[in-house]
Amino acid sequence: MAYGQAYQAYQQNSVSTASPGELTLQLYNGCIKFIKLAKTAIEKEDIQSKNEQLQKAQKIIAELMVTLNPDYEITNQLLPLYDYINYCLREANIQNDVAKLDEAQKMVEQLRDTWKEAIKLDRQNKYGTKAKA
Repeated sequence: MAYGQAYQAYQQNSVSTASPGELTLQLYNGCIKFIKLAKTAIEKEDIQSKNEQLQKAQKIIAELMVTLNPDYEITNQLLPLYDYINYCLREANIQNDVAKLDEAQKMVEQLRDTWKEAIKLDRQNKYGTKAKA
C-alpha cells in the first residue's frame, strides 16, 4: 500500500472510530487548518485557493451549527458565536481581510481548547485516568 493510501486509510479510520466529542475536536482542528491555509493564500494572492479554503471552514462552522442540541442551554451561547465566526469568514473572503481571519481563528482555537479540556474531564470522570484528548 502506498503512503498516500495508507494515510487516507488512517484518516478514514480515525473518523469512523472517533467518539462524538473527538469528531467535534477534529472539526475545530480542520476549521483552524483551513483558516491558516486561507491566510497563506491571501498572502500569495491566490484568490481561488483562498475562496476554497474559506468555503471549507464555513462548511465546518455550518456543520457545528446544525448539530447543536437545542435541549442544552449552551446552544443559546454557541449559536451566535458560530454565526459571528461565519460572518468573519465571509468578510475575510470578500475583503481579503487577514485581521478577520485572525479573529475567527482565535475564537475557533478557544472553542477547540475548551472542548479539548471537556473531553479530558469527561474521560477522567468515566475512567479515572488523565487521558490525552
